[in-house]
Amino acid sequence: MNGPDRHRQRSMRSRLIVVAAAIGAIALLAGILAVSRKPDQVRLSTPSLSASSAGTEALISPRSYSYKILNVYPHDPQAFTQGLVFADGILYEGTGGAGVSTLRKVKLETGEVLQLRRLRGHYFGEGVALYEDKIIQITYLDKTGFVCRKDNFEVLERFSYPTEGWGLTFDGMHLVMSDGTANLYFLDPQTFARVRQIEARDQDGPVPMLNELEYINGYIYSNIWQTDDIAIISPKTGQVAGYIHLQGILDMESIEQPIDVLNGIAYDAEKGRLFVTGKLWPELFEIQIVPEG
Repeated sequence: MNGPDRHRQRSMRSRLIVVAAAIGAIALLAGILAVSRKPDQVRLSTPSLSASSAGTEALISPRSYSYKILNVYPHDPQAFTQGLVFADGILYEGTGGAGVSTLRKVKLETGEVLQLRRLRGHYFGEGVALYEDKIIQITYLDKTGFVCRKDNFEVLERFSYPTEGWGLTFDGMHLVMSDGTANLYFLDPQTFARVRQIEARDQDGPVPMLNELEYINGYIYSNIWQTDDIAIISPKTGQVAGYIHLQGILDMESIEQPIDVLNGIAYDAEKGRLFVTGKLWPELFEIQIVPEG
């Protein structure tokens, strides 16, 4: 090999060494950044569902969850809770009872009622949901819903629906309403026309008595009337992916006044906080979901 060839070989070898060193440095820097990157904000986890080759969720046995109490807040023991939603640091609550139903704005930390609107006449208030700058409240047997301004509860319009009204939530596109059966109805939030419906089912068949609703991270959480369970439901297929068992969350030994069933789910999307309460319960709980088994 002559002198110029040897010179070119050494020059090429030197360049290859430099390139290899640069690649190694980049890889090392990427590893450091991956390790030092701050984790995303902790959010409420939801169960993973298996999918069939056809793209629909396979029927599986729902997962079971228990709970851990993180905080306890005061709750009006006269509030027959039918709907609950959290936004901008405030709880919005719909209460029931013929002639005593209300829509209210509540301070979480103290339970203080900051604003209240009474439903006139015989209306029995049920679920509530927020949509844009409005709050929507449905009623039990009158097949009538009210659209109110979120800031002052002024009634803007009324709408009707063909079933009983139980729970209500907003999934980012549609209002979702329950009627005490296993059905969930998806409504256009502007016209209130029914767009579609699903039936909640687990491995044993339909799951009826769906009551108060809350949409959380891609799933519909529903109280099941007269139980201490919350069903986690796929809005695509109606499959129940899990059950949260809340037995014993309210200390019955310390309760001196009459109470009713667990009802009321609210979610703080900004901080990932989940709240639950019940009808005539003196307390509202912030909980963490804990897998069983």
